[in-house]
This record gives sequence, structure tokens and C-alpha cells, in this order.
Amino acid sequence: MLIGYARVSRQDQNLDLQIKTLAKAGCKKVFDDKLSGTRAEWSGLATALTMLRESDTLVVWKLDRLGRSVKNLVDLAGELRRQGVPFKSLTDSIDTGTASGRFFFHVMASLAEMERELIVERTCAGLEAARRLGRKGGRRRQMTDSKIESAKNLDVSVPTLYRWIPASSQP
Repeated sequence: MLIGYARVSRQDQNLDLQIKTLAKAGCKKVFDDKLSGTRAEWSGLATALTMLRESDTLVVWKLDRLGRSVKNLVDLAGELRRQGVPFKSLTDSIDTGTASGRFFFHVMASLAEMERELIVERTCAGLEAARRLGRKGGRRRQMTDSKIESAKNLDVSVPTLYRWIPASSQP
């Protein structure tokens, strides 16, 4: 039996493409998570792994959905192999049921980790360049200096502000 696993990194991302692709590939069951790739515990993956039996196949949409670390991916693939469970990645055309598939898996896992590290390096470099230009990250301040000065000039106390200004409606 083919058992699928899908993951997106954030709650606001959509799993539909991965789930449809896995179903089209013949997966009878599909488990999913909406958690970052840096997290160690994914309940959907854990459930999928407990469902797998010898001769079942774990199928993912793309290799990086299982994690970012080569060590983690290699350990997982080794554990699946010991259980007699092949692993397939649809978009990467990897099938660890064959010798060439296992070799290609290790190559792709190394490339996925390198890509992740390059993204982190570029992000850090971009943030540092923005800081040097005097930019700050995050939301714009709602209370500008002129608003704060106006409140001080009117001699408005903090408790009064809390009493009359409603709390933010954003979560």
C-alpha cells in the first residue's frame, strides 16, 4: 500500500497540491503536518511511520518535505529500509526500492541541505545589509513620536488611555 505524507512550513500555507498529487499517485492514506522543517517532531509523519508495514511505500511530494538535514533524511531512509519499506519522492523521481534510487536519494538529500543553508545565509546577509542602511524589521510603529507627544501635552494618563482606547482586534 502507498502511504503519503505532506507538509507545509506555516499554518497559512496550503496542502492541497501535495495531497492531490499524492492521491493521484495512488496513496490510499495521506498524513500531513503544518510545521516548520526545523522542528524535530511532526505528528503526521509519526502517524504515517506507525502505519507502514513491510512492502508498504512511504510517498512524499518532494524530498525536502521530510526535513532539511541530510543526517535526518538518511537516518529516516535507513530505518525505512530496515523495516522493508521503500520511500518515493514524486517530484524528485526518487525510489529507494532500487540501488540507483538510494544513490540518487543521498545526492538529492545533500543538495536539499545545501539549498537550505544557502537560503539562511542569504537571509542573514540581507537582514544585515538592511540594518546597515538603518532599517528595522517588523511592523511599523502605530504610536508615532508626534502621537506620543500629543498625549503628553494633553496630560493623558496611561490608565485613561487603556480605558478608552480599545485593544487591537488583531490576534
